[in-house]
Amino acid sequence: MKQITSVQNPFIKSLAHLQEKAKIRKQTGTFLMEGQREIELALKGGYEIETILICNELCQLSEFQKIRKSEFQVIEISKEVYQKLAYRDTTEGILAVAKTKSLALSELKLSKNPLILVGEAIEKPGNVGAILRTADAANVDAVIIANPKSDLYNPNIVRSSVGCLFTRQIATGTTEEVIAYLKANNINIYSATLQDSTEYHTQNYTTPTALVVGTEATGLSEKWRIESTKNIIIPMQGVIDSMNVSVAAAILLFEAKRQRGF
Repeated sequence: MKQITSVQNPFIKSLAHLQEKAKIRKQTGTFLMEGQREIELALKGGYEIETILICNELCQLSEFQKIRKSEFQVIEISKEVYQKLAYRDTTEGILAVAKTKSLALSELKLSKNPLILVGEAIEKPGNVGAILRTADAANVDAVIIANPKSDLYNPNIVRSSVGCLFTRQIATGTTEEVIAYLKANNINIYSATLQDSTEYHTQNYTTPTALVVGTEATGLSEKWRIESTKNIIIPMQGVIDSMNVSVAAAILLFEAKRQRGF
């Protein structure tokens, strides 16, 4: 097994840059992930792993064997190297270099009666990760990010999604492209917005449905409000008039799931 003990190693430097720069992830078509759970979910989700890096000081051999089901290069790294590359201290001493997937809308494979979550221009990686976790919990057909503000393979998104980046179909596009895609596939659009809206629980989500949420600061763009089948609102009974986008998404998704009999 190949060993790397120096943080100055050119390959390790390239992985550090891969973590830091979306441009390099795009150029190489690869990204770095950490943790046994994340790697297992990526493999299950059809991601191709190129290299596994393990730190024997931190990695239990039995844990590594659980993911040793595919053919990929394995490199043993020192604790110093691991700490340079890892974002967390609790990822079992395992890292992986994997190939990204296409995020094109045309690649989505939908069921006959899809339930889709759309998030527009969500800026904080933590919120994107939380939305992906929510979407996984509701077992949606797909998550679409309209006008994305960050690379979905950003390590902060990979980390905050706790592997749910790999468990759902994901696509990105401009707001105009996403609306055109939904309409072309006869999917009803329910946009969560304050303007011209009706209470969310009064609508029927048992037919092909896309639930659309925006940022807390600015909400959804006017295009969604104009093009939606119906604008919907979550009644607020406190002082403020907004909530975290992942919380709003959860409320809407699980109402749809309730109507569909879970």
